[in-house]
Amino acid sequence: MGPVVAIVDDDPAVRAALTRLVRSFGHQGTGFASAESLLHALDAAERFDCVVTDIQMPGLSGLHLLRALREQRPGLPVILITAYPSSSHRERAAALGACAYLTKPFDAAEFEHCLAEALKPA
Repeated sequence: MGPVVAIVDDDPAVRAALTRLVRSFGHQGTGFASAESLLHALDAAERFDCVVTDIQMPGLSGLHLLRALREQRPGLPVILITAYPSSSHRERAAALGACAYLTKPFDAAEFEHCLAEALKPA
């Protein structure tokens, strides 16, 4: 099977839909309900090739998760998604090295392109 993509979103319907979409692209998709649960999985030595995370979630936000991932796994590609876009979030995401910043709802082809770019070998 293809690369392993972690999907982090507190909305179970969005998480399930994105996981199915990632799988339709030929990748493995694993869903997480929170940033904390993804970080716990990483502590347990699970391997992911990319992380797709919502920005606004209870507990750690997607931006906080991105910051934590930059410390723990500096080369891990991260795509941020949000239903509430803001220029300050976009700027912070770029400053922290996010691969992409997508506004929900987004086009499946646009998401597939961002994911393909994120998964390109360095």
